[in-house]
Amino acid sequence: MALGRHGFGYIAEEIGLTRLFSVPLRWILKSEPESHTLAERIRLVLEELGPTFVKLGQLASTRSDLLPESIIAELVKLQDQVTPFSAREARAILEREFHMPVEELLVEFNDVPLAAASIGQVHQGRLATGEEVAIKIQRPGIFPIIDRDLDILRNLTAIAKKRWGWVGHYQIPQMVEEFSRSIKAELDYTGEGRNMERVSKQFTGSKKIFIPKVYWECTTSKVLTMDFVEGIHLNKASEIKAIGIDVKELAATLVDAMLHQIFISGYFHADPHPGNVLVLRDGRLVFIDFGMVGRISSEMKEHLSSLIIALMRRNTEGMTRAILRMGLLDEVEDMNGLRLDLERLRETYYDIPFSQISIGTAINDLFAAAQRHGVVLPADLLLLGKSLLTVEGVLQSLDPDISILDLAEPFGKKLLREKLDARRLGKKLLGEAVEFGESLADLPRQMQRLSSIIGKGKIKTEMDIPGMEELIRKFNQIGNRLSFSIVLLSFSIIMVGVIIGTSMTNSPILLWNIPVIDIGFVIATLMVIWLLYSIFKSGRF
Repeated sequence: MALGRHGFGYIAEEIGLTRLFSVPLRWILKSEPESHTLAERIRLVLEELGPTFVKLGQLASTRSDLLPESIIAELVKLQDQVTPFSAREARAILEREFHMPVEELLVEFNDVPLAAASIGQVHQGRLATGEEVAIKIQRPGIFPIIDRDLDILRNLTAIAKKRWGWVGHYQIPQMVEEFSRSIKAELDYTGEGRNMERVSKQFTGSKKIFIPKVYWECTTSKVLTMDFVEGIHLNKASEIKAIGIDVKELAATLVDAMLHQIFISGYFHADPHPGNVLVLRDGRLVFIDFGMVGRISSEMKEHLSSLIIALMRRNTEGMTRAILRMGLLDEVEDMNGLRLDLERLRETYYDIPFSQISIGTAINDLFAAAQRHGVVLPADLLLLGKSLLTVEGVLQSLDPDISILDLAEPFGKKLLREKLDARRLGKKLLGEAVEFGESLADLPRQMQRLSSIIGKGKIKTEMDIPGMEELIRKFNQIGNRLSFSIVLLSFSIIMVGVIIGTSMTNSPILLWNIPVIDIGFVIATLMVIWLLYSIFKSGRF
């Protein structure tokens, strides 16, 4: 119904949804006024379909490698605009989760929620020990609703894949499964609590960054209790200045904190929009809402640092090498086309001062170039690009002149120094040697297993490799020469035996009245000459 109301009735008809109605869908639904753009209508449809589809749109807003910029801009606007559930229901959930009256758990509980979202809402309270806390309570009955919506989404995707080839080409089913895992993980508040603690450890002792503490004795999968913080959203620069805080220094702190999470720890807040980053009156930054985090492996961090340095130096070959080492471009056939795209990207930024270069835009442009060559990027890398763009958007109200690229250079250089550290290289080589040894030791068992499978006729393969016949001919040549060399060696050993025997008897051994040693010498010489001739003729000496 929502599709038809916003001008997408033809999609419902094309994939067969109209057969679910007693009358054609186009008879009872009207299209949205023409004043709405395609991107706006997509956003309106998702908002009408409810919380699961709003979350899907929010995740899709990170896929700048797959979706046009106009649609991304609209999807970013998606917010969880929902009515809060009653205080009675909130108290009932607390009592079920902790098996005690709310009054025994909390000495204070504010029935009016501070904020309400599609999955849960936040109330203010106070523990018996005196700490003021924020209590995030999961919306009642949300789990079966999300399960139902996910089933609908999977079925629609399966139908669409059969009718439209581009659905499979752009890996839409994989995106849906990725989204399913993400939203189900978000339903477990203990996971968000662990995310908070892990990021908090990155800033232990910091006087500039504060991460709320999790109170595990008052936390379950449906309730998350943490420090209550009251701060100013980062997009309210005038209010921040009014309390005497230097916004330029605050901007540098935000960038430094995000780059530390990405390049040093490899575990970062993936949704740092102004609602999730506050500033306290003492100038400290506060990160909240850790439902979405990104992870970057040690190897990926090294490649990212190389990529940042190459971007700064406008080095096309350096960018290409960094991307190749990320393992993202294994399927690229037109490598010259890729280099040409990167060269165009380099020229785009060539004469622009570093202070005017958007690292988020540059990285997303790079990801888009990869996508044009048939590469679908890992979700965490896309979250990285989205996070950097979000931070740059926040910085516009704090310090428009700040350059993330300049501030990122020291992190990139530090990672490169660590990468080239002799001790680290030694450990890496040792680890690879051990891994190779284990693989080698396991080879006989794997070969025996493969032989058994082949013997049972369970494997049938057909291979068409260009140049295979030429390769086989070369192998035959190598085998023949190797056999020839072995025969020559054997002949030489026999002749050595004949020479020793002759010297011991002091009488030559004759064959057709010719000394055998002389005959052997001539034959061996001819064989050596033939072998050398074959090698030189092949041009592979």
